[in-house]
Amino acid sequence: MGGPDNYYRANGNPFAAQPPLAGTVRVDLCVIGGGFTGMAAALAAAESGRKVVVLEAETVGYGASGRNGGQLIPGLRWSAGELVETFGLARAQAIYQVAMMAVDRVAARIAKHDIACDLKHGHFEAAWKPSHFVAMARETELLARDFGRPELELVEPADTGRHVSTELYHGGVFDQRGGHFHPLNYVRGLAEAALAAGATIHEGTRVTAIREGRTVEAVTAHGSVIADQLIMAADAWTGDLLPSARGFTVPIMNYNIATAPLGSLADELIPGDAAIADSRFVLNYFRLSADKRLIFGGGEKYRQSPPSSITEFVRPYMAEVFPRLSGTPIDYGWGGIVSVTMNRLPHLVRRDNIWIAHGFSGHGALLTTLAGELLVEAIDGDGDAFDTLAALPHRRFPGGPFFAKPLASLGLLYYALKDRL
Repeated sequence: MGGPDNYYRANGNPFAAQPPLAGTVRVDLCVIGGGFTGMAAALAAAESGRKVVVLEAETVGYGASGRNGGQLIPGLRWSAGELVETFGLARAQAIYQVAMMAVDRVAARIAKHDIACDLKHGHFEAAWKPSHFVAMARETELLARDFGRPELELVEPADTGRHVSTELYHGGVFDQRGGHFHPLNYVRGLAEAALAAGATIHEGTRVTAIREGRTVEAVTAHGSVIADQLIMAADAWTGDLLPSARGFTVPIMNYNIATAPLGSLADELIPGDAAIADSRFVLNYFRLSADKRLIFGGGEKYRQSPPSSITEFVRPYMAEVFPRLSGTPIDYGWGGIVSVTMNRLPHLVRRDNIWIAHGFSGHGALLTTLAGELLVEAIDGDGDAFDTLAALPHRRFPGGPFFAKPLASLGLLYYALKDRL
């Protein structure tokens, strides 16, 4: 699923292959994982003068960072109202403020390093039901009043067509601070910047064990890295190497398709070129690529085996939103794992000299860059923002190693079915 059927890999900027690790290396910081989180952390650490090595089992951006829908959605999976209800207004404001830092962090990296990743501004959350629009109106008012977001635009049902040409939705919220980009080009741009700042990246280097102690050692088939600090940025694979992190996430398979170029029809479907996502629990999300394809993600599978045809698995969701595309050729279909936590909030944690960030729950295109940088800031002694996210409450999925995934799948399926009622 990472090969020629992946639109991003077929249309990505070139990135020179980095050699596998050979021998033993001593560094200040070892980063495991070459996705958004890992590359953002490596870049920040190299800029601060640390000697840093990144170990990536496959290639930079091979996992979710090079397969996702490219949607830049500000905030968290929880609404501001849910944050207030759970934590109270003051703490909710602090959590939201840290999460919103991600918007500026990503924009700053793209601008500073001149990353060619087709960045576009604007995100529209479409109301799946009339009741969802009512909730959006309350949320927009709360965000404007108490969270410093007066720029959010509540779009009445009759005006939905300004953002997406379909009869399926009932208004929504437009956020100019959101947007979309080419995710693989973004992570490759971060990697190029990290290399220029002095970081070392080893691709094709799978970590087989982590030895904890005063220093921490990442062991591979042909060498090891001994470091003062280690950042685990492998997301869905974190628990495979760190038993202390096991059970906090479950993997969900998610799939995307890219149509043939649509020409002028593309601008009719999404007039403002914003990223679109609807308000269902298992949401549809879609946007236009730079070459005017529709990139569409829809549906989830709770088993890691892919459908016999990704194209035909996703096509009905696309046709439901845009009936006129039901027979449109689809040039690419690909998928990957989304790491989901019990409460759908990211899990950031420190275990002595090991730092972990995972479980972005499908909301990570912005938050991962922030997480990687916050880990390094905390290592450097500025941990306030890290502490705010690390204090979010998390529980392991019930059922242990054999039953956690099935039980979680049943729970997610329940919410998916509720969307249809």
